[in-house]
Amino acid sequence: MSQPHLYPVSQPVALFEQFIAREEQRLVLKEKVLSLSGDSFEIKLENGMPVLKVVGSVLSFSGRKRVEDMNGNHLYDLRKEHLHLHTTYVMEGPNGNKMCEVRSSYKIIGSKATATYTDPQTGNAVNLVMQGNWMDHVAKIVNQQTGEPVASIFRKRFNARNLLFGQDTYIVSVAPGVDLALVAGLCICFDEKNND
Repeated sequence: MSQPHLYPVSQPVALFEQFIAREEQRLVLKEKVLSLSGDSFEIKLENGMPVLKVVGSVLSFSGRKRVEDMNGNHLYDLRKEHLHLHTTYVMEGPNGNKMCEVRSSYKIIGSKATATYTDPQTGNAVNLVMQGNWMDHVAKIVNQQTGEPVASIFRKRFNARNLLFGQDTYIVSVAPGVDLALVAGLCICFDEKNND
């Protein structure tokens, strides 16, 4: 299945400037098969160049995952927040500050979640709506303020990794002007929510 072409966004969608896509990029997110926690991911560009390391904590009640760049710099942690009516995940900075919140909402067919963060450049709140049908293995992320698509997600189905180990592979198209590290985190949250 081919993914639609994504056009540059009118305003940057980013938490980490060093990860802003200058042109449309395709990320490949693979759950690691032999991970002790079962929640570690390999994140590479489509050409095979590694982008991020995601390592799940073995004994974490909240499913904590540490996200680092390829130099080992800690960018953020992903974890599930409990005691919410709707499934909620957060991205926490290395100092424990909440950088982004991803909250699911009810939808009759498919899945929907809204990611909210404060733009570090403007100080304005940004809402990114993720919705898709996991039965069809596709989803999209749209900037609610501008209506612009920022990413599209395609989950490979019926590959050997999935059939033998239950591990998924995602191909994520990211629009120019959008943060690859932010989108990767949102995809992992969406995966976790849909696999709960």
